[in-house]
Amino acid sequence: MSFLIAFLCGMTPLAVYAHTNYGETSGFLHGLQHPISGLDHILAMLAVGLWASQLGGLATWAVPLAFVGTMVLGGILGIIGVSVPFVEQGIIASDLILGGLILMVIRLPLSVSIIIVGLLAIFHGYAHGAEMPKAVSGLEYALGFAVATAGLHLLGMLTGVLAKKLLNERVIQFAGGGIVLGAIYLLFGALTAN
Repeated sequence: MSFLIAFLCGMTPLAVYAHTNYGETSGFLHGLQHPISGLDHILAMLAVGLWASQLGGLATWAVPLAFVGTMVLGGILGIIGVSVPFVEQGIIASDLILGGLILMVIRLPLSVSIIIVGLLAIFHGYAHGAEMPKAVSGLEYALGFAVATAGLHLLGMLTGVLAKKLLNERVIQFAGGGIVLGAIYLLFGALTAN
């Protein structure tokens, strides 16, 4: 719980830096802010942590670490301008897929779980990298979005572990259903915007 409070307190000052002509404009802070600036990213990051806690064992840490590592590679692709098709669709699909895996309590072998989150992480990382402000350090920016992502994963993991111990594992399934509903909301929003 103390991590959650510290993480939220650390995020609070970022609202002050929304305008680049005032205050701190470091790459780290921009990167830290990006994963928490959109519901699509927040849902996926929490889902990875929830699914990892649901899988249990080594997957509890291996799945989120695989996501963060592959996401950084996707971020590098975005920063250097390599084209990755269907990024927005891939991000929404990640919310649907991860939420569905949680909802249906799908337990796959660790290697398959890592491949799934790795493929989905490329889309998220690419979006972070492609949207990096030109005037910031790519290394600092990548470190920022990796830290924010890991924090959201950890929040999902802790929620899942506490739900198992204090409540019922079905609570995690309900959270997965909520993630699927959030993804459907985003999908309809994207479809009506076009």
